[in-house]
Formats: sequence, C-alpha cells, structure tokens
Amino acid sequence: MDGNLNYHVPALLKETVEGLNILPGGIYVDVTFGGGGHSREILKYLKGKGRLFGFDQDDDAEKNIFQSEHFTFVRSNFRYLSNFMDWYGIGTIDGLLADLGVSFHHFDDETRGFSFRFDGELDMRMNKRSGEKASDILNEYSEESLADIFYCYGELKNARALSRSIVKARGEKIIVTTQDLLDIVKPFFGREKEKKQLARLFQALRIQVNSEMDALKEMLLQASGLIKPGGRLVVITYHSLEDRLVKNFFKTGNFEGNVEKDFYGNIHSPFKIINNKVIVPGQEEIERNPRSRSAKLRIVEKTG
Repeated sequence: MDGNLNYHVPALLKETVEGLNILPGGIYVDVTFGGGGHSREILKYLKGKGRLFGFDQDDDAEKNIFQSEHFTFVRSNFRYLSNFMDWYGIGTIDGLLADLGVSFHHFDDETRGFSFRFDGELDMRMNKRSGEKASDILNEYSEESLADIFYCYGELKNARALSRSIVKARGEKIIVTTQDLLDIVKPFFGREKEKKQLARLFQALRIQVNSEMDALKEMLLQASGLIKPGGRLVVITYHSLEDRLVKNFFKTGNFEGNVEKDFYGNIHSPFKIINNKVIVPGQEEIERNPRSRSAKLRIVEKTG
C-alpha cells in the first residue's frame, strides 16, 4: 500500500477520516482517489466484510492503486456513482468522502495545461480519453459563451472584455498553448492581482472542460440516496462556487439553498449537520501543505 504522496497530499486527513465515523464492517466510497492518501487511511479501520471503493477518472491515478482485499478501484467519473454501485451489487453505503481539490500532480504536470506557470498545451481534461480540451473551448465557443464561463466559474468582472479579446485574437492565430492565452489576457490584469486573476481564469476553464459543477451535483444527489440513515457524507471544498453548492445541499437538501420548514419550524433536509462551524487547516498543516490553505471540510449525517 505505497500510495504516491507526491501526487496529492491529502488535506485535513485526520479530521476527514474521523468525520466518516468508520464502522469496521461498513461500506465506504472515496470518490476522489487521486494519490490514495485518504483511501489508505480509511482502510486502516476496515475489517471483515468492510469495503472501500475508490473512484478516479484520471489514468495517472491508477499508478497509485494498492492491493487490499477490502479495496476496489473504479476507473470513472464520480457522476456515475450509482451505476457502479449497482454493478458491484451495493445497495447502500455507510459513508462517502469527496476531496474536490485538484492534485499537486495536475498543477505540476506542464503537459496537462492546468497551470499558467508552464507553457504547455491547453488541455485541462481530467479524463484524457474523452471530451473537449480547453483549447477547443477557447477557439470554438462564442464570445457570449466564453464570457459566461469566465464570469460564472471564475467570478471575473472583466469577463466580457476577456472573451472579446480572445475571439479577436483567435481570428488571427489559433490558441493552442498556455503562452498563447497569456499573451492575450495579461494586459487585462494589473500586476498586483495578476496571479489571482489568472488562477480564476484557469479555474473557470478547468470547471467547464470537466463539467465539474454538474458532476458534483449529480454525485451529491446519488450519494444522498445511497447513504444509510446514520451514515456520513464528508466533503472538502477549495473554492467558493463548490463550497456554496455543498453548503446549500447539506443545509436544505437542494443546491439553491431554498429553505423549507415543517409546522414546527424545522428545516426539511436529508442530513443532520455534524460540524456547524466549517473545519479548516491549522497553521501547522498550511506550512506543511500550502495548497491546503483554502480547504474547507463539511460533515453531515444522513437522517432516517
């Protein structure tokens, strides 16, 4: 069980595993296997009929698979959670973990296009076997569609100006690499906020390429149906868009955050919130793992 910790250092490892409240003979799912850090820790608690399913759509994650009679790797996007649980004959589960952060491996691989630090092909696909690349989106989407992506997924106030400039530039030269994109957009960002704004732009493209928000919604709805009463759903978020979605779903049972109450004023929700205050990394963890700085851990328990 030699998971690759350089692939992704798991954030809030102790707090996450404790939050799952693991039963030795229970059935658990880690829908973001990655480097296997969280999965490896969960397996320490499983005995007898205990099982853990690890999902990941990235080919590179398969290099981190370890052998255990309690572990099954599922090469798939977590939006197909229910399909694969049916395939394996699993009707209900005792807990599910989702660490939504992009791994060190992806940001540091200059061939994948996830980071503006390297000049490589603008790919950004988590699943390299299918789907549109970031370059496809930049070269083919309309000005209006690009503006919507930058505004909705990157929260960039100058989204329209950015999209207008991209459409104009691609008429003269196809956008293929990170540097091609930087040459177009850098004039729109002031030097003092350049890195933060570029990070938001690349985040927006990555979310669109991988349909991250839609996949997250689908997975959470399926998880809600799969988890037994008393089972736990544990999610780590890293940016405001996904955190708002998860927070709303945990509190109200819907993604818009629309509160429905019963006659006594109790909120209708399939969950009981375990940590009323969101759990964040301490200074020691942030120093050891700087990319955990923005991590937020939320834990809920399925009600009867």
